[in-house]
This record gives sequence, C-alpha cells and structure tokens, in this order.
Amino acid sequence: MKTQKTYCGYITIIGKVNVGKSTFLNKIIGKKISISSKKKYTTQNNIIGIITQNSYQLIYVDTPGVILDTQKKNIIYEQKESYKIVKLSSLILFIIDKIFWMEDYQIIFDKIKKNNIPIIIIINKIDKINKKIILLPFIDFLKNQRNVIDIIPLSVKKIKSLNFLNNIIKNYLPKKKHIYPASYFTTNSEFFTISEIIREQLILFLGDELPNEIKVIIESCKKNKTEEMHITAIIQVKNIRHKKIVIGYQGKKIKKISIISRKKIEQEFHNKIHLFLWVK
Repeated sequence: MKTQKTYCGYITIIGKVNVGKSTFLNKIIGKKISISSKKKYTTQNNIIGIITQNSYQLIYVDTPGVILDTQKKNIIYEQKESYKIVKLSSLILFIIDKIFWMEDYQIIFDKIKKNNIPIIIIINKIDKINKKIILLPFIDFLKNQRNVIDIIPLSVKKIKSLNFLNNIIKNYLPKKKHIYPASYFTTNSEFFTISEIIREQLILFLGDELPNEIKVIIESCKKNKTEEMHITAIIQVKNIRHKKIVIGYQGKKIKKISIISRKKIEQEFHNKIHLFLWVK
C-alpha cells in the first residue's frame, strides 16, 4: 500500500508591536488563542496555532512584538528565546501596517533575511490607509527585496477568511510527518489559557496604568465531583504602587477583573468556575 505524502512546517509571524499579529493568528486559526491589545508586551511568549488540512499541517507561531532601539539600529527582544523558532521555520510572515518603508522595518528585515527563509510580507490595516495610489509602487518595491516571495495587502479585522493564505503557504511546506494530532489547534495548556484570559482582562481594565512587569501565575486548578473548577491565580507585580493600581480603590478594580475573568473562563471550558485572585 502506497504511503500518503505529508507536509508540515512552522510559519513564524514577526512584526513590530501593534501591527495585528495576534489578531491575524486568531483569524487564520478560526479561534481566539492569542490575546490582542494596543499595549506593548501583550504577547509575552510564543503562541502556537495549528491547522491540519488533509496531508498538510501548518504550524503558525505568533512571536512577541519586536521592540527596537533605533539609535543603535538594533532589535531589543523581550524574550530572545522566542525568536529561536525563526531558524526552524519553513516560512516567515512579516506583518507591517504602513505603505512606506520605515527604518524600523528595514532593521527587522535585515535580521530575518539572513536566515534565507522565504518571506511573505503582509500589509495590514489597509482600510485605514488613505493614499492607496502609492500602494502599487510600494508593492513593486517590496517584491525586489531579498527572499520576498509574495506581498499581500489586507485588513485582518475586516476580512472574513484567511484560508486563501493557507493555500499559498502549503506550496512552501517541506515533506515531513505531522508533528501534532489532527485535532490540535493550539499547544496552549489549560493553565496557560486561564492565565491569558485573566491577563487580557487586566489589560482591558487597567489600560495604560498596567505595569509591563505584570505576570499571572495559576497556583492551583482543581475540579470537584460536580466538575466545578476551583482556580487560584497569583497576579505578580513589581512593587506596592503597582499592587494598589491592580487592586483599585476599595478593591473595586480587582473585583471587576475577577468577575469578567470568571465568566470568560466559564465560556472557554463550559464549567462552573470559582476564581480566586491574589495580588502579590
């Protein structure tokens, strides 16, 4: 019996902060697996989304937004470990949101092109671009850049499906056994998913007040006989001032964050949730 050929590869999503990487990942996977906001450091770790279509398995990796030191013309990574995946990738998706070539883009591009991996440049948020007359000349400019195989202008929030992009990417996947079972759509653990739901509410409620150093750690997660989940989470902050910001006057902020987080976790896991948040 002839063995069916299978294709599999990592597709790494790279870009500056706030270009829409996490929104892109959620849209292409068809599920919300990565939180998104306008705040820096929203994505703190690599988030993996998986699509298996017949003999093809596409493994998308949303990396933390690139932070730049423009004076030194260098890249500052929040977590350098997150970017080791680039060298293992079959394809790089470089997401930008302007139709002119910024110095920031060049710094990032110079870094990723050294890997000699095919690059697709995605121009996101084109619905917000007024001078579309310069879009075609800009695309022509991008086509001449090293390792660039395609340029796709779109608006991730407006477009209904990104399946057309999956079909393009399939052409660049190597022959390889699938890494994950076909039923997987992410590698996020239960603890990680819960911590991200809580962190998303912290971002939404606290906005610019939110300290960059904040972390959410799931201390315990237990189910009782009726399948109700009892979750204890620690919100780690750097100092007393940050602690007061998170808790709010008379504990009103942390109470709201806890209530909404609990509802979101219940929606995700379809269980009754008892959530206990501690700020330390």
